[in-house]
Amino acid sequence: MRSKILSLSSLLWLCCFSSHAQDDWKITATTINPANYYGVTVGNGMIGITSSADPLKVKDVVLNGAFDTYGRGRVSNILKTFDFANMDLDVDGRRLGRADISNYKQSLDMKTAILTTTFDYQDKITVQYSVMALRHLPHTMMIDVEIKAKKECEITPASVMSAPDMLRDVANSYHLIDRPHALIPLLTSVAKSPTGKHTLAASNSFVFSEERGKEPQLIHEEWDYGMHRLKFSKKLIAGESYSFSVVGSTISTEQNADPHNEAERLTIYAALEKHDRLLKRHKDAWQELWQSDIVIEGDPEAQRAAHFAMYNLYSYCREGQAYSLSPMGLSGLGYNGHVFWDTEIWMYPAMLLLHPEMAKSLLEYRFERMEAARNNAKVHGYKGVMFPWESDDKGQEATPVWALTGPFQHHITADIGWAFWKYYQVTKDKDWLKTRGYPMLKEVADFWVSRVEKDKDGKYHIINVVCADEWAENVNDNAYTNGMVKEVLDFAMEAAEELKLDADPRWEEVQKDLVILRNAEGVTLEHASYKGETIKQGDVNLLAYPMHQVTDPLLVKKDLEYYEARLSPDGPAMSQAILCILHARMNNTEKAHELFTKSYKPNEVPPFGVLAETAGGTNPYFATGAGGFLQTLLNGFGGLDITEVGLEQLKGIKLPASWKSLTLKGIGAEKKTFVITNEK
Repeated sequence: MRSKILSLSSLLWLCCFSSHAQDDWKITATTINPANYYGVTVGNGMIGITSSADPLKVKDVVLNGAFDTYGRGRVSNILKTFDFANMDLDVDGRRLGRADISNYKQSLDMKTAILTTTFDYQDKITVQYSVMALRHLPHTMMIDVEIKAKKECEITPASVMSAPDMLRDVANSYHLIDRPHALIPLLTSVAKSPTGKHTLAASNSFVFSEERGKEPQLIHEEWDYGMHRLKFSKKLIAGESYSFSVVGSTISTEQNADPHNEAERLTIYAALEKHDRLLKRHKDAWQELWQSDIVIEGDPEAQRAAHFAMYNLYSYCREGQAYSLSPMGLSGLGYNGHVFWDTEIWMYPAMLLLHPEMAKSLLEYRFERMEAARNNAKVHGYKGVMFPWESDDKGQEATPVWALTGPFQHHITADIGWAFWKYYQVTKDKDWLKTRGYPMLKEVADFWVSRVEKDKDGKYHIINVVCADEWAENVNDNAYTNGMVKEVLDFAMEAAEELKLDADPRWEEVQKDLVILRNAEGVTLEHASYKGETIKQGDVNLLAYPMHQVTDPLLVKKDLEYYEARLSPDGPAMSQAILCILHARMNNTEKAHELFTKSYKPNEVPPFGVLAETAGGTNPYFATGAGGFLQTLLNGFGGLDITEVGLEQLKGIKLPASWKSLTLKGIGAEKKTFVITNEK
């Protein structure tokens, strides 16, 4: 992974974004600088809509699962879909823009996943509009608009549909569905992805509160560059308010063979459900999600950050599907929408504890792409499954050829096996283990047995890999890789025993004799040729958590002290999270709290405090960092540990002095509650 660094002047904004935090469920931006603006995303696990600094506009609309080959790298990238959540507004014949507005404020309500923007236009109107990706309808969004006149005026709102540059062969249409009790206007666009692999469609409609026959008269306008609009006019007297909504749906051939008709059907369905039912079902769905929560008493800023991290992961994932999480979630096109180890090691563990049913979707993504992983192993001369470092919709290797991580960062295959067993340990779902868990673990184990090499010392070695610390390329016996392989071979044997199946005896042989190297002082070596260089991100320390390969407290301490001093300050946020967890578990509470803050606070960018990958970075939202941050609360200060007997809580971990209590609600398959108090 790579990220850019801000200039010092831009970095000062990190301390100045105007979020805030009297209500730990809301993040409000009142100082909005378009030149230094990083939007917040409303999503439902299928579509992600990212805000803009411009009034009545959004920056990106990303559709999960839809990929095509375009842009840099000659690899498949996730696609933007149509900008179907934009509007124009004319007042007395003049189009409003940023120069004409005042009191501009944007506020995200994380409890309901609704982004509300308010502003005044000259001395004529006050506008409030709210955007949401409807949680219960995966392909559908809704916008609520209220315009209040300060003086007599005429308003002309327009729903705008436009195509991003990457789409081609755009076809726009407009028609009315006219029924005795409903008039449904459909503004629809259809296009091809860059190579023609996919067809994408979007449709939206006004939803008015007036009775049938009393709605405003609609006018359709076709514009250049693949854009068209649907507008109406309304005269308002001073003090009068007028409200309406826009519902819209987007879908592609990735999800449906006939996206054109399906987008219109879904929009018609939403329009006829009407505003109040849509809003209630959306809020009810989010209320259900928040039954799993992290509550910090005594630190409102940490509480806000915890809710924000959960909000984003909940927004990027949903149960009952087979899509995974990219490092940037659905916030844009970061990392091309590809799936890395970021899912299994950083985001998945938090989701597994908070919402196992959503974590299951992430595993199903991998399971459905096993055939591609089998082929990948075969062409590299190995057995079993070899998962790609960067996975796309088909599960093929999508790493650009200039990055050696693609051919050599093999620990990803062990990471996936690890995640599958952890799901079983938490849920004890034996039917799933039989049909999903063990078939995956068996082929992961078979891969590693074919991948290791036995040397003259009688020990097994793994030659020529890129480490979890990606600055170390083409080295032998990487501690993280070897440790995770030992872990997952043990899990494969446990899974076989659980199902009363015969395990391959080679699994145990390799598991016992695969080396983990240490220097003369007993410090675990990152790899066979490691000489104390600065490291990009955590590697060795991950053997103590989330793995259980280094358990002796003295060895954990040695490794922690050694590698903490060698960690680059320019590395990604999640390394601080691992150090925090280990210090918390060693009762170095003050140090753990310092690292807890470093795991998120320096990475916040204006105006909402969304997370960048690094301190001073410019590529939010970094969902990987959110996953690591949540683990500091769940597995660090919360002490939760997933073991052979299931979910356990380590005892004796102390909270930071300023915290009164930490409550973990709705945890695991049994939806347990854990309360940790700061005893004085």
